[in-house]
Amino acid sequence: MTKTILQYIVLASQLLLIHAGVFSAELKVTGISPIHPILIRNEHGPIVKVVIDVPDEMNVEVNALEFSLEGTDELSDVKSLTLYWTGAEGGFSAENKFGDSQAPMTKISFQGKRDLSSGRNVFWLDCKLTETVDLSHHVSATCTQLKIDQAEIQVSNEAPTVRHRIGVALRRHQDDGVHTYRIPALGTTAQGTLLCVYDMRRRMGRDLQEDIDIGLSRSTDSGQSWEPVNVIMDMGEFGGLTQELNGCSDPGLIIDRQTGEIFCFALWMNGKPGKHQWVDDGSEPGFEIGKTAQFMMVSSKDDGLTWSKPVNMTRQLKQESWWLFAPSPQQGFQLPDGTLVMPVQGRTGREPLATFATVMISKDHGVTWTVGSPGYAGGNECQAVVLSDNSIMLNIRNDHERYRAVVISKDLGKTWEAHATSRNTLIEPNCNGSLLRVNYMESGQEKHVLLFANPHTQKGRTHHTIQVSFDEGKTWPSSHHLLLDEGPGAGYPSLTQIDAEHVGIVYEGSQSHLVFERFTLAELLNPAARSGSDSSSK
Repeated sequence: MTKTILQYIVLASQLLLIHAGVFSAELKVTGISPIHPILIRNEHGPIVKVVIDVPDEMNVEVNALEFSLEGTDELSDVKSLTLYWTGAEGGFSAENKFGDSQAPMTKISFQGKRDLSSGRNVFWLDCKLTETVDLSHHVSATCTQLKIDQAEIQVSNEAPTVRHRIGVALRRHQDDGVHTYRIPALGTTAQGTLLCVYDMRRRMGRDLQEDIDIGLSRSTDSGQSWEPVNVIMDMGEFGGLTQELNGCSDPGLIIDRQTGEIFCFALWMNGKPGKHQWVDDGSEPGFEIGKTAQFMMVSSKDDGLTWSKPVNMTRQLKQESWWLFAPSPQQGFQLPDGTLVMPVQGRTGREPLATFATVMISKDHGVTWTVGSPGYAGGNECQAVVLSDNSIMLNIRNDHERYRAVVISKDLGKTWEAHATSRNTLIEPNCNGSLLRVNYMESGQEKHVLLFANPHTQKGRTHHTIQVSFDEGKTWPSSHHLLLDEGPGAGYPSLTQIDAEHVGIVYEGSQSHLVFERFTLAELLNPAARSGSDSSSK
């Protein structure tokens, strides 16, 4: 090789290094891992967003993007990975594919050509899971390098060790032809079966009055798989009116662990087209069907497999002067003596703040019920737990300000007093929440904690979070916050204790109408026990 050729090679190499250096200095490339679960049943699981900021008047062609899947528990959990370009738009879209889809490997590279415009340019790495992936596993990916005009550019990764949890897309838009699934209530039967009831909003996303039925999903393997949806309350064309004038909504669930019987309550609205049960005369005083919304119940004695016909309980429970009486869309609980405690809500008048929250109780296993006095005015959807002194804590969606209202009753709902944390501690964006007492054993001693889930913000239904209290709701330390999903969703959550070691949640998240996730009690009680730094550790 002549001296001239060697000089040319050295010069070309130096120019390439200078070229790469110029790109590195002027281009800003950032890898972002959004905090949300990757879901079984979903066609797409956006896992990494790569943002390339191109200076004005710079011509850039991307040739390759490289990723690392280190931190993924099992590569076999991933069916395939695909890269998409979304232009300047930050949201995920599967319209413009870059390169070929890849099988999972520790290191993967997507080859292609894409001219970038000046300003913001976004790529998304998309992950599709196998149907059999274990819910305790995690998936992790980071963008390690770009090739731009054949120059290698390093990437600055925000939170590079994020490990995404695995969940289930329990109900999605247009599953079984239903437009929207909302308002979940999750419970665990005496046999350990998981039951989730919810609104099936068939035509559109709006609340009553509309064509809405109560659906049920059932799991006998701790939420790993779910049976096909079962419609358990449908008022059909009652009174000669169409389905959209016979909607049922806001299911609440309670399980009698002594008898095994399960009760599901919901609100039925007959007639009143275009009205809303919580607004103006959408529901009125009295008991008449077509005037006031009706408090309905169905029950099951075979672990949720089959259900009774709907029973109308309005005259038994509602005061005639009330404008509305409804179940709270959550799970109730049972006291050691067998008493059933179910959170409920209603309206005492026509005005927007003429709302209340309380409980109803049954001491004869659901044969008869007694409604407590209003525990809080200007609030509605609520959840209840029993404390160590046998008092009942009621946690309430608060219409006055963006803090939860909390009240205590020592006489099964006859009288109430404000808790020290009421309207000053647990923030909310005005949305339903979920409160759960979890019992466990530690060093031979029986202990319990309270769990609370809701969108942890005062601005919108984002940042779906679980919090833990070790002192019966006096404090909720930030060290034990578990962020599930930072993206926007409809927000309603419902918690249940699956068994001695696990807790489950269904919530309205950013990746599906209804999302199911499962956690070990150990990781909730001790964040240090979590598997590395994952998508809930912020």
